[in-house]
Amino acid sequence: MILLGIDVGGSSIKGGLADVTRGELTRELLSLPTPQPWAPDAVMRTVADLSRKLPASGPAGFAFPTVVKRGRARTAANVDEGWIGIDGAALASDAIGRPAVFLNDADAAGIAEIKWGAGRDTPGTVIMLTFGTGIGTAIFSDGRLLPNTEFGHLCMPAGEAEHYASARIKTEQSLDWQQWIDRVNEYLEQMHRLFWPDVFILGGSVSENFDEFRSLLQSPAEIRRARFTAQAGVIGAALAAAMSLDKP
Repeated sequence: MILLGIDVGGSSIKGGLADVTRGELTRELLSLPTPQPWAPDAVMRTVADLSRKLPASGPAGFAFPTVVKRGRARTAANVDEGWIGIDGAALASDAIGRPAVFLNDADAAGIAEIKWGAGRDTPGTVIMLTFGTGIGTAIFSDGRLLPNTEFGHLCMPAGEAEHYASARIKTEQSLDWQQWIDRVNEYLEQMHRLFWPDVFILGGSVSENFDEFRSLLQSPAEIRRARFTAQAGVIGAALAAAMSLDKP
C-alpha cells in the first residue's frame, strides 16, 4: 500500500509516498519552504501543492510540531499561535481532498523508527529524539508509544532544552560539533536521570552527520542513529495513516 506522508518543519515542509508494507519511500522526498509565519491557511496551501505533486489514493498522514489531542492542535511552541485549537485532520483533509491523520511530528518519526528503523524489535524503553528547530521526543515502552511528550521543553540549568541544544541553536550560535554535543550530552544526562531508557535514537536532519559526532556522545543508554534520518516524519505519518484504516 502506497500512502502520502507530510512532515511540517521549521524550514521546510516535506512530502513523500511511502510503501507502508515495506517501510520505504517509493520516490525521492519532495520539500517546499515553510511559509513564514506558519499560519494555518498558508501551511495548507503548501500542503495542497505537495499533494498535487505526489498523487496517491487512500488516507494521508500529516505530522506537525504540536501536541495533538483528539485531532486538534493544543500547543504552538515554534509555530503560529493560530494553530491552537485547530482541527488539523479536518484542515489537512480539506486541503488534499481525502481523509487525513494529524499527529505530533516526533511521534511520527518514532513510529517509523520503531516499526521499520533503528528501534525495530527493541524491548524496553526507547526514546526517539529529533533535533531540528526544536527538540522533539517520542517515548516507547516495549514498542508502545506514549504520545505527545514534550521534553524538548525540559528545564535545564542553562534554560529550556531546545533553546540550548537543538540543531537550530548549533547553527545560530555557530557551535562546532564538540561544543554542540557537550550540550546534547547534558540533555541526554537529564533525560536518562528521569526515564532510564535502554536506547536513545537520534534523528532529524543533523543525524545525517552522525558519524562526525558519534564518538563524542556519552550516555549509559545505547545511542543509535535514526535509520530514516530526515525522512522519518514522512514515513511515520504515512504509517499512522495506514494504522487509521484498522481502527473502527
